[in-house]
This record gives sequence, structure tokens and C-alpha cells, in this order.
Amino acid sequence: MHAQIILFDGFDPLDVIAPYEVLYAGGTASGGGVSVELVSAEGPRAVVSGTGGLVLHATAALDPARAGLILVPGASGRVGEPGEVPDHHVRAGERRQDEAVPVLLGRTLTTELPALLKAARDNPEVTLSAVCGGALVLAMAGLLEGRYATTHHLGLDMLDATGVNAVNARIVDDGDLITGAGVTSGLDLGLYLLEREVGPRIAHAVEELFAHERRGTVWRREGPVPAQL
Repeated sequence: MHAQIILFDGFDPLDVIAPYEVLYAGGTASGGGVSVELVSAEGPRAVVSGTGGLVLHATAALDPARAGLILVPGASGRVGEPGEVPDHHVRAGERRQDEAVPVLLGRTLTTELPALLKAARDNPEVTLSAVCGGALVLAMAGLLEGRYATTHHLGLDMLDATGVNAVNARIVDDGDLITGAGVTSGLDLGLYLLEREVGPRIAHAVEELFAHERRGTVWRREGPVPAQL
């Protein structure tokens, strides 16, 4: 499995680093069965996060034709006020202080990212995944209507408003779409992806290495609908 983790200006570092490290360790544990790289819509470049100006480097352009996994992180910044809109004059690589998360997420819609993600969604050999606000990036791009997904608890109403079946769960598996909730769920998402795609023994080995136990039940659209509790 090859994983492409997307960087965009204002990304949340933990949304990226947590699954990156888990998947990278899975590659080591599986003898090369998993590979992972950081990409951007624009190609190789330094990408500034929303946390203290931390910079990570995308080594390639996002390739929606490549089979495997594509992961979209959320953004890091202020919670934001209703009605805040992105400044479309900010160029790739620029960073402004104290920007709101909805503004940072919304700015991705002004880049090539939505078109690339649509091509990835339409590729039957690609599984889309997202952590935290990454699900909102996909939803705002019109790519999740009618699907089941989760995001940070503060964004569940917004996710629902885009036509997504928002689920208040830590990990939601909707077939070729797998989403994680708040930022630390990136660890759990990475481990679940390893279990699903490579096998539980590899996932367990990485879980032991990281001294982290996955939390909660992975939600799937299977089994009887529960009665009201």
C-alpha cells in the first residue's frame, strides 16, 4: 500500500505526523508492504503549518492516478467566528498569523486540490481518508454527499450541513472512505488502516512499538440499527 499524505498551507501537524509515523512503522514491520510520502497539490515545496510556523516539505505532487491511500489532514488555528471567509489573495507558501480553521480549510477550495481529490475519488484503486477537518475539505469540495464520515466534534454540524451522514465516532469506515475524528485520532486511523490493508499482526506490532492502544469501536454501516438507548 502506498500512502500519499497531503500538505496544504495551515495544516495541523499532528494530523499529518501521527498517521505518517504509524504507516511508516507499518512499512518497516511488513518488510516494505507500506510506503508513505508527503505531497501537495502544487508539487514539491515547503508547506507552512498552522502551528507556530512549523514547516514540512512535500516531496511530490499529489497523484490521483496512483493506487493506494490518500489522506487529507485538517487545519490548525483559531476556532473562528461565523461568517469568516478566506482571503483568496494569499499565495501558496504564505502564512498569516492567527487565522481561523474554517478560513484555512476554505482556502483549499481555491487551489488545485479539489480537482485532484475528485479524480482520486473517482479512481476505484484509491481509498480516501481524512483526519479531523480533512473530512470537511472533502465535504466542502462536494465529494462526500450521502457518505458516512466523522470529523472533529466541533465540525460535525458543518459536516452534516454539506449532505454528509455525520457519525460521532472516532473512526468511520465507509468502504473506500475512512475518516478519523479529532487530531489524536490520526494515530488510531493509521493503526486501523494497517489492520485493514496489511493485517492485524502488523498493526499490533506498531501499536506495541508506539505504546498506544486504539480507542473506541470502528463504526461501519453493518449489522442491525440500534434501538434508542
